[in-house]
Parts: sequence; C-alpha cells; structure tokens
Amino acid sequence: MKQTELEALLTDARRVRIGVIGDFCLDAYWHLDPALSEISIETGLATRGVRAQRYSLGGAGNVANNLAAIKVASVSAFGVIGNDPFGREMARLLSAAGIDINGLLRQDSGWSTPVYIKPVEGETEQGRIDMGGANALDKITGDALLAALKNSLGRLDLVIVNQQLPRGIHTPDFRIGLASLVKGSKVPFLVDSRSFSDAYDGALRKLNDREALRLCGLSWSSSAPVHREVVERAAETLFSRWGTPLFVTRGPRGILVRDSAGTAEVPGLQIIGRIDTVGAGDSALAGIAAALAAGRDSRQAAEVGNFAAGVSVRKLFITGTASPEEILACAADAAYVHEPELAEDSRSARYHDGTDIEVVTALPHRHKITHVIFDYDGTISTLREGWEKIMGPVMIRCILGERWKEAEASLYQRVRDRVHSYIDATTGVQTLFQMQGLVEMVKEFGLVPPEKIKDPHGYKAEYDVELRAMVGARVARLTNGSLTKEDFMLKGVPEFLEALNRAGVRMWLASGTDEEDVLSEVRVLGNEKYFGTRVFGAVGDLDVEAKRVVMERIAAEVGEKGFSGLVTFGDGPVEIRETRRRGGYAIGVASDEPRRYGWNQNKRARVIRAGADLVIPDFLCGGTVLQVLGISR
Repeated sequence: MKQTELEALLTDARRVRIGVIGDFCLDAYWHLDPALSEISIETGLATRGVRAQRYSLGGAGNVANNLAAIKVASVSAFGVIGNDPFGREMARLLSAAGIDINGLLRQDSGWSTPVYIKPVEGETEQGRIDMGGANALDKITGDALLAALKNSLGRLDLVIVNQQLPRGIHTPDFRIGLASLVKGSKVPFLVDSRSFSDAYDGALRKLNDREALRLCGLSWSSSAPVHREVVERAAETLFSRWGTPLFVTRGPRGILVRDSAGTAEVPGLQIIGRIDTVGAGDSALAGIAAALAAGRDSRQAAEVGNFAAGVSVRKLFITGTASPEEILACAADAAYVHEPELAEDSRSARYHDGTDIEVVTALPHRHKITHVIFDYDGTISTLREGWEKIMGPVMIRCILGERWKEAEASLYQRVRDRVHSYIDATTGVQTLFQMQGLVEMVKEFGLVPPEKIKDPHGYKAEYDVELRAMVGARVARLTNGSLTKEDFMLKGVPEFLEALNRAGVRMWLASGTDEEDVLSEVRVLGNEKYFGTRVFGAVGDLDVEAKRVVMERIAAEVGEKGFSGLVTFGDGPVEIRETRRRGGYAIGVASDEPRRYGWNQNKRARVIRAGADLVIPDFLCGGTVLQVLGISR
C-alpha cells in the first residue's frame, strides 16, 4: 500500500463506529523493589515491596483501547466487570480513552474483574497472578449484555467479538444468542476467539497460526515458527468451512489472508531492538477492524494490522497501542522480512544452471544495467573482517560497566546474547546508529549509573580505537609487502570490478563506515579508479544514511524509473532493502570472510530476509553473474 493510500485509509477510519464485545481484562504491573522488603511481624516471612504500580487495559479492553488510539469515530464496550476496585479502574481507564461504557455491565456476585497481575523485578517479569478464573456468568447478565449490543447495532459499522478466557462471558447460552445476532445482522462481525471460532457462522475471523492448525485437527509441537505451507493449507481448510475472510497472524512472519480473491501474505517487519509482544495481536485486530469498517479490502486491512502490531511491540512492559501517526511512521520506514522459511533452510535453495548463484525471487529482466552500487566491508573489502568480534566485547563491557569482570555467568550470557542479536540485525547501518542502540541497551540493563552513560559518539570513540588498531595492523602488512591487496578483497572482486568498468557501468560505493575511513581504505586497495568521487560513508549524522544518499544521487541522474537499470551488491540488510524499495535488483553477498570465498550461512539468511533477489558466495562466479545481468565482459 502506498503511503498516500494509507493516509487516506486512516482518515476514513476516523468516521467509523465499532463495537467490542468480549472478555474485558486488566493488566497490572507491580514493580518490585527488594530494598523495600522487611520481615513481617505476623508471619516472619520477607515481604515483597512494590515501588510503583501501573494498570492498563487487556483483552477486549486492549482491543477497544487500540481502536481509540487509531482515532475511529466511536468505540463502544460490551462486557462484564465485578463489584471490585479493579472493575472501577477498568471503567475509569475505558472512559479516559473516550470509550462508551454504557454496555459495560456489573455482576455483583460470582464475578471478579479479570486481572493479570505481573510482578516486575528489575527488567524481568515474574510469575503472573491471575484473577477471575472462577467466574460464572449469570444468564440474566448475559441476556442483558446481548440486548445492549442488539440495541446498538443500528449505529455501528462493525463489531469485534473477543474471547480469551476459558471462564469468561462466552458460555454456551451466550454463544447461541450472539451467533443469532451475527447471523441476523447486516453489520459485519470480526471474531478473535481462542476457543470458539467455529461458533459464529457468517463472521470474519482473526486467529493465529497455531489456533488455525488446532481448528483443523492438527498441532505444531515444535517451538519453531509454523511453516508457511502448513499455514496456507489450514487457511484453505478453514475458508472452505466458513466461507468468509480470515486473517492468520504469524508473529514476526506477518499475516496471511484468505478470502474469495485467494491467498495473500503480508510479510512481517524487521524490528531492531527489544520487543514486547504482549497485546500485539490486539493491535493487529484493531488495525484490521478499522480498515474493514472504512471499506477497505482484506489485504489492505492486514497491512494496517501489521503496521499497528509493529508499533505496539516496541512498547515495553505495557499493552501497547498504535496511533495513526505511529502507523504512518512505521509504514514509511518499513523493513520487511522476506522468505523466512528459505532463509532458515538452505535445502530448498534453487541455483542457476548448476552454479553457486542462488535464485531467490527470479532472474533479472533484461534491462540495460547502467548503475551498480556496492557495499564495501564484507562485499569488496575484508580489511575490517572480524569487526563484530571487536564491537561485541566493547558493547558487553559498556553494558556491564564496573561489573564486567565479576558479573555472574547468567547475566553475562544474557547481555552477550542481546548484543550479538543486535549486531546481526544492524549489520550494514552506520556505526553511530549502532552506538545509539548501545546507549539504549546500557539503559535497559541498568547496570551503569545514569551519570556515567555516554552518548553514541562517546561509545563509538571507544569502538573506533580498537577497530582502527586492527585495520592499521593489516594495512601495515600491505605496506611492508608481506600481504597483497588481493589478500584483503573477496576472491574475484578485482576481475569483476574491471569487467564492469570496461562495460561502461557507473559504479557507486556506499558504506556505514565513516566516510574518511572508507576513502582511505579504497585507496589502500587500489579501487579508487572504479568509483572516483562516488564513494559515500557515514558523516557523523544519524539523519544522513549513506546508502539512501546514494539512491537519491542516482535518482537525480536517471529518475525513479531508471532504477530498473540498478543492481546492488551487499552483505547487509540496508542496501538490499533500499534497492528493493526503489525497484532495483538486489544481489546478496554471503561470503566466508576469513577465507574470502565460499558460503557464510548466517549472511545468506540475513540477505534473504532483507529481500535479496540473488545470493552469491563470492565473485568467483562473477562471469556468470555478468551474463545473468546481460553485461558484456
């Protein structure tokens, strides 16, 4: 969906009216502080002191809250609360969000407001305390709830049905009554039910992939994500059964849609940094519902739901929401996850004519190639090979601070895993951006006093000292003649660059490394004749991304339509993603840098997820790559 289309959709959504009927719950975050603990006189046991407490809407309440955040015209709540402080807090939060609570009924006996109490100690959520698990809905209350919804249908554009509690409002009698309303109403119903998706004929459904399998009598015992082919078969079965559109959420792998037009897939979003998936499904549901109520098709609705979830998962220790502004910002800079199954399993790889050239999407159309962009480190040069082994320890030391040497093994491993995951996700972006992420990780772990936390430039200076020492030692070996320039380039690179030069292809170089360092290393390896002044690196400004700058320069020369003649080679996600966005052709380079040839499977997975059209292990296959691109040698 184009940005202008998304803007129009969100504008139209401001005129829709949506009802939410379901299990209204409360999420309680109790932040524990061991310093507040004391020994109870009555029991002799240590107390658990709570320094702060926060409450947010969960279940159907979070769905309603997400709709309010999207700024639909009106949201009406239909549910049941208890005669208790949590029920009163629920009503207060809903009203504060501008949600109509006339349909929120109170049952005085046999019902406790459902609450998920989540004690948080440090950065870790402890075992949850749940309330409302023994609830029993009175038939009188259930009938009154259905009557309230029925009386409101004439002023609603869509109704969401939420069910997540095994002992919530969805009793057998209630399901029969609600199913009758669904069947007899012209207002569309969208059901998100953990246990009773089959109960509401005529409704649209939103469910996750494992729920879809269960409804088909299948299971997925592995903790690994469900394969796309399995999800597609389940969606086909359920569409045949229900005959109405369904949305199958797949977590970080996006949303699969099945409707009368067939099957469509909205890919997941590549999100850098820590995430909290609590409530992400509710955000997706709200986005889908708002788009459907605004008259959009299933595919567009899934896209909005995907962006809404992408916003909410970035909000930690809270059931997040997504505003129109946040959805638009997420869409404007969306980094999609492409072909996750293929990325994780090379056994299904397809190769071009028995070569090492892996075809991920399709071979390029025979447009005349006029421009080629190269990433530098790991694509051409190996002077910085092993930079991750320097950045990783630097980040770990910065996060642990004074506890670096004495930190217990479990803490050290947790920090190490967090750092390695972050470095892998940010490969190819400018170093200063990575250091900005380091600042956030230092704050996240809370092991360094606030006054001692450095800014991104300060942490980058620490990293640069060690990295430049490594690069300097390698350059010295070039200078003294113990190694040659070819020893610090991927195999086949010199011949490939020369062939492109002879063919008159205009070559550009873009790197996340500081521009001064890139220029120096290009000269050291003797490659300046190929790139001239078309070398771009980081300039110490987070708002200036070298790889986007290159794209803009090329656009100024050839126009946006000229990107059909653009090919990019890179081993990081940024250059691959930017090329795909512009309509160019992206070739991932997944080389074993220490050897300078052969496959690195981690890199292969990374460039495929970023959207590479082809993947090569090195440039020893450069001659065939030129043939595939239609470039004469």
